[in-house]
Amino acid sequence: MRLLAVPALLALLAACTNEAPEQEAEETEVPRELVGGPQIAAASSIGTPMAERVAVLGLLNKRNNITRELTMKPGESQRVGDVVVRLSACERTAPWEEPPETGAFVQVVVLQRADADSDPEWRRIFSGWLFKNSPSLNVVEHPIYDVWVKDCQMSFPGEEAGSAGSNDDEPSGAAPAPAPAPAPTPTPSAVPTPEQNDA
Repeated sequence: MRLLAVPALLALLAACTNEAPEQEAEETEVPRELVGGPQIAAASSIGTPMAERVAVLGLLNKRNNITRELTMKPGESQRVGDVVVRLSACERTAPWEEPPETGAFVQVVVLQRADADSDPEWRRIFSGWLFKNSPSLNVVEHPIYDVWVKDCQMSFPGEEAGSAGSNDDEPSGAAPAPAPAPAPTPTPSAVPTPEQNDA
């Protein structure tokens, strides 16, 4: 019996390799409702449409310490001297989401020289999301210019029209805090207090 087990074991070991067996791809069909039709709704489709949102960005020129406030809609660009700021998108979290956050996808292009002998060229120095409440997540690193997000004006279903701004302190639509109760007024007492007994 042992003599038959050894050749069978050797045959099994010879068939083993370190490579995984090739898997055959299964052919599947894409459902009709997803072929060529509208894409699945993204989270950005909730609330104000992207084209109607308004972002407020801050721009600092560190050479002369001049700060500008740029108000733009997604798709717009603004030039200030040798810098162009492009806004692609702006978002803020819904009032019911925690933590509140406001962000914008921004590109910053600067007219600068590669070296002292070359002509100035437009160079992209930043492209990415900037966040108001977490500015250290993504930073515009440039010796002259700094850009940051101040606000993204948009609204969500259920919000009142007057509270469409950002959610700095309280979520929009939240009930106002109740007024504090008045402090009780002291009433004279006939029983002496321990301080009065010591006197």
